[in-house]
Parts: sequence; structure tokens; C-alpha cells
Amino acid sequence: MSYHLLRLFTIALLIANSVIAATTDVDWWESATLYHIYPRSFMDSNGDGVGDLNGVTSRLEFLKELGVTATWLSPIFESPMADMGYDVANFTKIDPLFGTMEDFDAMLAKAHNLGLKIILDFVPNHSSDECEWFQKSVRREDGYDDFYVWVDAKIDPETGNRTVPNNWVSIFMIYIYLYEVVTTKCVRHINLDIRLRWSAWSWNEERHQYYLHQFLAKQPDLNYRNPNVRQTMINVLKFWLDRGVDAFRIDAAPYFVEKMLENGTYPDEPVDDSIPPGMGGSRKYTSNQPENAALMYEWRAFLDDYQRLHGGDTRAQIIEAYAPIAILSEYITNGTHVGGQLPMNFNFVRLRSSSTAKDIESAANNWMDVMWTRHKVANWDASNHDNSRLATRMGAQRVDTMAMIMHALPGTSVTYYGEEIGMPDGPIDCPHGSETCDFRDPERTPMQWDTSKNAGFSTGNSTWLPVNPGYKSLNVQVQRGVARSTLQITKGMIALKKTAAFKAFKEDGGFSYAAVSEQVFQVVRTAAGREEYRVLANLGNQIEYLERLTNKTMEYVLLNSYSPHKNGDKVDLSKRIHLMPYEAVVLRWSA
Repeated sequence: MSYHLLRLFTIALLIANSVIAATTDVDWWESATLYHIYPRSFMDSNGDGVGDLNGVTSRLEFLKELGVTATWLSPIFESPMADMGYDVANFTKIDPLFGTMEDFDAMLAKAHNLGLKIILDFVPNHSSDECEWFQKSVRREDGYDDFYVWVDAKIDPETGNRTVPNNWVSIFMIYIYLYEVVTTKCVRHINLDIRLRWSAWSWNEERHQYYLHQFLAKQPDLNYRNPNVRQTMINVLKFWLDRGVDAFRIDAAPYFVEKMLENGTYPDEPVDDSIPPGMGGSRKYTSNQPENAALMYEWRAFLDDYQRLHGGDTRAQIIEAYAPIAILSEYITNGTHVGGQLPMNFNFVRLRSSSTAKDIESAANNWMDVMWTRHKVANWDASNHDNSRLATRMGAQRVDTMAMIMHALPGTSVTYYGEEIGMPDGPIDCPHGSETCDFRDPERTPMQWDTSKNAGFSTGNSTWLPVNPGYKSLNVQVQRGVARSTLQITKGMIALKKTAAFKAFKEDGGFSYAAVSEQVFQVVRTAAGREEYRVLANLGNQIEYLERLTNKTMEYVLLNSYSPHKNGDKVDLSKRIHLMPYEAVVLRWSA
């Protein structure tokens, strides 16, 4: 038996010996491992260079091998792809690029047969301008007249020319501005002309009004003050629930509703002429309005009713929002109504190569002091389709360290495809303003499966984004055969979630975490008097010495490649110990 198989077998035995049952009030989403698939880049089944649903289906056994609970798919709906599927033309059809509804049903059936849940990306803030709803709204057809946010033009009193209703700026333009600042190290003065070109309002000549788009002009915002819109989007949820979808990831939650004055107008944002709103300026009226949380409550009521009628597990809402922690808390409950179960925690997305264990502790506390204290909810997400990968941001030497920390902390962990093997960003140069690439392309390159052509992602002559040139040494196939690879560490950490100590995270004393030095982070998971796991992770490039962590003697059960120890070695934590640079280990004690 190979060493890495022996190690996983040992972990399996430890799990089997953890005979104490889990706390009964833990729902599936509370301590899950979620796996985020960007469908274009996961697996191509037909050789056109683009990932698709049949490709996902062909790789579901891999997700089972990892031990994940559920997989979330970025949008697969019919779309002109102005924003890679987040501009939805038809919310209840599969885009032909990804396959057919029959392909979707087959994928869903296989996932459920394997014990995997499927989470769909729900994009309620806007549609595509090619959506039938928008075309009907342009024509003011009955029932669709105010389906979107339409406003008359202002007239310049000096020139008589029309102008935008107010100074609101598209959030996408801010993202692009940020990218330009980071890549060019140049900060431009934001004058009136630039602000108008970045406007969140676009003129429609046929209707002779402006429409609102918080993102691209091809993504008009739906009007949630219209009850018909709210009901239509609930019907979309029902359509996918009826097909068997298990949960939804709610996209762009801060932007659903904007501030409207009593007279029906929309106020200007406070302005700093040197920077656009959102860049140290204000999005006071265009994000985080109280009506957003009310939508979460409405959807929660519908989803709970659906479960009562049809049975089965909780149909959860997983909410994407880069928002203040108090806003995220409101998404769960305001004390009277309940909303989404799991607002996503992006604090670890902000970690960089200079980040220390103290920074990780601070990022964790920012979440736990509010969300755990009030709601007993936690989740950990360190990279995604909009943010640079861990290996690029923090360095390849810290990938395993962060994997151990994220999966050891209480609650749900999120793995973006490729992070389980430590994929870095692809070497893609996307110049500012380019129409042939997206500034987020580097973190979206094809999955690296093996050493064959196109990393096993596609048999085609080309792929929609170039495969990372380092794929021959960094792929799933290679890491399956390496005992301390990122893949084996990820599998080992996910497996530990089945142990008594990890299941006891909602019990008193069930977990603790802390930076025990500037560079060493510790997570302890405990089933009181029965079992304990302790993760020690050195993020620094120096040997770290630790004194009297506990009076227990513990056993090494999982180690990264920087550790000189072996599985089964013992360590007395009442004495002084040391960690090598970048060393990360999991220790176990049992009664």
C-alpha cells in the first residue's frame, strides 16, 4: 500500500473510532465543504475548448473523492455572455454553450446518486438587456412597464441637452478602476466627463428614458419595488427547485434596491471629485439598503414553505455580499424575520503574502465576534472567480497552511476549483479597457487534471483561456501519487469533519483559535473529554518556537511537505516545540 493511501486509511480509522454522534441541531450547510465550479473552466466534454455540463458530470466522482458536501455552479443560464453568464437572458433555460436541460438533469441525478448537493447561482439583481422582459419593458407592454428602473432625463438649463438623472456610477467601472490602479500604480483624477462615461444610467432611444444598471449597460437592474418582479423571481426559484436543485447562491446582494426619495426621484451620492463613489467616496444610496434584507426574508419564507410541502433537506440561501458585517448579520435575521442561512465570508480573500497569523486571527475575529456570537454561523472562503488565487496572493508555500486553517475553523469551508491542488493564477495579460479579455481571467484558467494535452481539460485544439503552462507538474493526477500534496491534505482535512471533535463545534468549548505567535496560527477542535485535534500552522519563513501549549501528548496525523515529522510520531505539548518555516501539522489526542 502506498504511503499516501496508508495515511488516508489511518485517518479513516480515526474517524471510525469517533463513535460519539454529532450534535443533532447541525444542519447540512452549517459544517459543509462547498466546491465552487466555474463551468467554462472545469471540464470540456465535446472538444470546443469550453467547459460544459457533461464535463461536470464526468468529474463528479472526483468531488466525491474529495469528500465535498455540495458544489456551486457559476451561471449556466441562457446569456449573450457580456459578463460571462451573469447577464441572464432566460432564467429557466440552459445556455447551449453548456449543453441542454437534459444534460443538466443528468448531472443533477448523478450528483444526487453520489450524495452530492447542487447549488445554482441565482442572479436576481439584473437581467441581460436581451432578456424578453427588458424588451417588453422598453415597449411598455402591460405588466412590464416598470419591471426595470426607468427614469426621465434631466435637461441641462444652459444647453438644453439631456443628461443622466444623477451621479450614480456603475460598480463595474469601480472594479476596473481598482484593477488599473493596482496594475499601473497610477491614480487618475476622476473628472465630470469620466464620471458620465462611468454612469450607472444608459439612455434607451426607443423608450426615451434612462435605465439603471449597477453593473454593465447590458445588465439592466430589475425593479424590486414592483411586486410582479418579486413574484417572477420566486417563480424562477420554484422552477429550479422542482427540477431538484438543493440550494442557491444569491449574487450581488448589496445592489438589489436603491434609495428613492418620497417624490420618486433618486438622490445624488456625496462626491469627492478626486475619486469615484465606492473608492473612499460614497455608495450611500446605491448599496446596502434595508429593502435588500427584506428580499432575503421573502425568499426564505418561500423556500421554507417549499420544504414543508415537498420534504427533503433545507433549501439554503448562500449570499454573496462584500458588505459590512452588520449588514451581513441583517441578511440572516432582524430579530423578527429570518433570511439567508449563510452570508459569505470574504475576509480571507484580502490576505496577501505579507499577512501574518495575527492578521488571520483579526480576520477571523471580525467575522466570529458578530456572526458566531449572534447566529452561530461561520464560513471561510479565500478565493473565487472574482479574486486572485491563494498561490498567487500568498505564495505557493502557504497554500497547504491555509487549506489546513480554513478546513479546521468551525463552520463551512469553500473550495474554488483548482485550490485543492494549489493552482496559481494564469499568466494572462489583460490590458485596461480591453474588449478581448476580462481582468479576472487569470483566476479562471482551465482546471489542471493531468499531464495530457490541455491538462486533460479539453481534447480541442485550443481552450477558451490558455491552460497554465505549469500544468505538467501541477495537476490532480500527479498529486494523487504524492503523500503530502495539497490534494492529499485537502482530502485529509475534509475527512476530519466527520470526527467527533469536529462535529462538536456548536458545543461549549468545541473549538478555539488564536495566533500563538506573530506567524503561527492554531486551531483546536474538541469533543470534551473524548478527542481533540490541534492544527499548528507556521506562515513565516523562520523556525518558530512554542512553549507549553497544553499538558497533552499528541500524535501527528496530517503533515505538509515542510514538516520533518512522520505520521504516528508523538509530541509532548507541555514542553517546548518548534515548527519549521511554513510547516503545518494536525495533531490528535484521544482519551
